[in-house]
Amino acid sequence: MAKRFPYIVLAAAFSLAASAAYYSVFGLSKLFASQATAVIILASTLEISKLITASYLHRYWNTISGLMKIYLTTAVVILMAITSLGIYGFLASSYQDTSYRLQNSELIIDNVKTKRDRFQIQLDQITKEKQTVNANIENLTTALSNNRIQYTDRNGNQIIKTDAGNRKAYEKQLDVAVQRNQQLMQRELAMTDSVSAMDLKITNLQTTSTVAAEVGPLKYIAKITNKSMDTVVNWLILMLIMVFDPLAIILLISANKILHNKKIIQLQDESSLQAEQSEATEESQAERVKAPTQASDNEIVLPLKSSNTKITSPNPEILSYRNKFKIEREKKYKK
Repeated sequence: MAKRFPYIVLAAAFSLAASAAYYSVFGLSKLFASQATAVIILASTLEISKLITASYLHRYWNTISGLMKIYLTTAVVILMAITSLGIYGFLASSYQDTSYRLQNSELIIDNVKTKRDRFQIQLDQITKEKQTVNANIENLTTALSNNRIQYTDRNGNQIIKTDAGNRKAYEKQLDVAVQRNQQLMQRELAMTDSVSAMDLKITNLQTTSTVAAEVGPLKYIAKITNKSMDTVVNWLILMLIMVFDPLAIILLISANKILHNKKIIQLQDESSLQAEQSEATEESQAERVKAPTQASDNEIVLPLKSSNTKITSPNPEILSYRNKFKIEREKKYKK
């Protein structure tokens, strides 16, 4: 994992840079729609140059002149600002398209609500008139029940009669009231169905609209922050552009640094390995020089002329080689 990590960082840097370049290029092309193709070519070239310039500054910072440092750093910062502007334009344009569709959907819903309110007003009027008619029917029914004339005849008997004239008038009014009540009931039923249909249509428009689903989280954030949805979207876009392209540049520089340090460590390891191999080779050569004799470093045994005679003498070549090798090894250890 440690060996692959630098390349993972580099892949993340290029992915972010490519995404930022895409949004920036097409965002700038929308700002200059009349020359969209030319702007795409220009912006793409600038995005690639920005990444190369950032890597160049990191690698050769200590070798380039101060004027070049100032100019190239300023160029990278300006290009980052242009990229951020393009991203802002792209995201703002996308939000505007969604906002227009949302406004169209809300306009349709408002029209349906207006119709529903009209039906509701008519329904309220019908309900109010119906209550009045029902009260008249009750009064006329009571009047018919009480339509009696009571008097005492010559013999002192109590006589109760109904007034035929009043009865006919009450019955006529009652028929008219009952007929009106039936008409009002039919109209009330029709208005109730219309209001229910409008409510159902509004519910369908609010729940099945894809635009409402897209901006649902934004509406919720706007509600809890007590800000308009445009303000919330503006904050969100600004936060995105603050971490988008700058993060890509930082990751690219970090990947360059990690790879550079890794290369230095590899060179040091190779140098140490070569030194160890060289030292081992010199020691093996010294051992091969010592191998022909079993005597010590300061003497050599010569063939015996007789069983009681042992002759030893110093070997100058062996002593010289041993002293030279010992001095060189001490110098290496001191280094």
